Amino acid sequence: MVCIRQATVDDLLAMQSCNLMCLPENYQMKYYLYHILSWPQLLYVAEDYNKKIVGYVLAKMEEESTECRGHITSLAVSRTHRKLGLATKLMTAAQHAMQEVFGAEYVSLHVRKSNRAAFHLYTETLGYKINDIEAKYYADSEDAYDMRKNLKPAAEKPKKELKGGKGASDDKAAASKEDAAKEKAEASATSEDAAKGKNGAEAASRKDESKAGEKKEEGGAEKACEEKVAAPATPVKEKEKGGSRGGGKGGSGRRRKGGKG
Repeated sequence: MVCIRQATVDDLLAMQSCNLMCLPENYQMKYYLYHILSWPQLLYVAEDYNKKIVGYVLAKMEEESTECRGHITSLAVSRTHRKLGLATKLMTAAQHAMQEVFGAEYVSLHVRKSNRAAFHLYTETLGYKINDIEAKYYADSEDAYDMRKNLKPAAEKPKKELKGGKGASDDKAAASKEDAAKEKAEASATSEDAAKGKNGAEAASRKDESKAGEKKEEGGAEKACEEKVAAPATPVKEKEKGGSRGGGKGGSGRRRKGGKG
């Protein structure tokens, strides 16, 4: 089993040995030290179950460029461990670190025109495109393909390097906190609006009931008044009228008789 991990200073001799065994382009130890001291996040190694380094990637950020871009300096995998996808994993790890730690917009590399296996890996598997052809780039005067891969579409926002081991995680945590605060504020506003609507509906209902009661009372009063006005006067009984007239006549006859005698 082979694992991919970030390289340390203790791995530099093994990385140099792997380079000497696999590639014609070789570097002095000070060049490896320069890379790991300047960009420790961009160096990765492939280590087998015997703790032997069987592959590496040496990468850096271009300092003289006006654009934020990374560069693959060297990539090698031992012959005994090829066709296992180790080169792809090493390249993917380095590219991801360029993007997340330094906010690289794209990454570049050079490959010999005669190295068809490497060319196929870069173009078909990793998605690199030919940007230019540099004549007599190598020491033996062989031409090189200048290849590039755009990292910007996959990068959300460029992030600056932080020494304390912090990076994109702090920005993501802050963004998530802001989103949570916004959602809480929106939920509170919605709850207040619902409470106001409920109170308004209850007040309107009570107002309508009061008006209906007043109208009902007014209608009852008007009806009673109309019934009182329309009621007929109580008729005088004929018997009472007749008695009153008879009494009058009898009294008058008695007065006349007494006077005569």
